[in-house]
Amino acid sequence: MANEVVKRLINVDEYYKMAEVGILKAEDPVELIQGEIFQMSPIGSRHAAIVDYLAKVMNQLFDGKAIVRVQNPIRFDSNNEPEPDISLLKCRADYYSTAHPGSANVLALIEVTGSSIRFDREVKAPLYAAHNIPECWIIDLDNNQIEYFSKPQGHTYTETRVVGPGAEVWLMGEKFAVNELLILD
Repeated sequence: MANEVVKRLINVDEYYKMAEVGILKAEDPVELIQGEIFQMSPIGSRHAAIVDYLAKVMNQLFDGKAIVRVQNPIRFDSNNEPEPDISLLKCRADYYSTAHPGSANVLALIEVTGSSIRFDREVKAPLYAAHNIPECWIIDLDNNQIEYFSKPQGHTYTETRVVGPGAEVWLMGEKFAVNELLILD
């Protein structure tokens, strides 16, 4: 009789325990997705610049309407704690100091990607849809385009668009020029 190999998934508590005992270090670029620890891709200079620019623009535009977080955890459930590049959260006086925000606190998420585009498109976007994140962008640096997702239903978004240079994209009722977001001009 053959034994079936079973994958052992971990939960958020075990994930944090691994950090406490030194298995994971604070500077390790990892996130917990569907009970598995994934190493995040290195952040290149263009990726960093776009994240910084997005943070500046989003903070100015959504001041008083949303809390803008950069590469910080969102706790969806006991097996998922992704760290999107940009999170737009419902305003709260304590800025989520007592616990990481959950999916119900998220207004929109943005991922900036190059080499990890497949993972963001095939794993993270469906995860975001499954947790009812209203809007999501994947900024594809290799192809200079933005993939826009809205109207989550199950593990998918029912509305998707891909826009490139010269086009505009919407987020939370605001219009953005793709060229500016991609720092092409």
